Amino acid sequence: MNRTEQDVMTHAQPLIEELGYKLIEVEYVKEGPDYYLRLYLDKKGGITLEDCAQASEVLGEKLDEWDIIRGGYFLDVSSPGAERPIKDDDDLEMTLNQGIYVKTYQQIDGNKEWTGILKDYDSDTVTIDYREKTRTKTVTIGRDRIATIRKAVIL
Repeated sequence: MNRTEQDVMTHAQPLIEELGYKLIEVEYVKEGPDYYLRLYLDKKGGITLEDCAQASEVLGEKLDEWDIIRGGYFLDVSSPGAERPIKDDDDLEMTLNQGIYVKTYQQIDGNKEWTGILKDYDSDTVTIDYREKTRTKTVTIGRDRIATIRKAVIL
């Protein structure tokens, strides 16, 4: 994360939380001749277009006030995507009873990958209900064994 991204994150995070959202990531990048400031937001149940518009309006005013970025840029406030990485307990809380994908470093009961519904978590484990053939099974995985964990779209 570059200095501009860190400054925006520091200033914007409390404001985003006041609106009831979680600031997932900040990107400040040059694409062609233009600069883009992208903020990715989420909330329990998922972020909507209206949520992004509200946050963009509030942030646009505050960013001008904070004067963090010199020169022109395009502000883009959006969702981090349907299958974004899960980074912390807040993300796990927002994902409870929703789709999740987990890949482990080593096999557990013959598997290294699961796609299912996050049923529970604590500081040491995550518990997933997943389908195997025609049965629903449950697996509890130690968080120290997880190589990859992200939200998943389950059809």
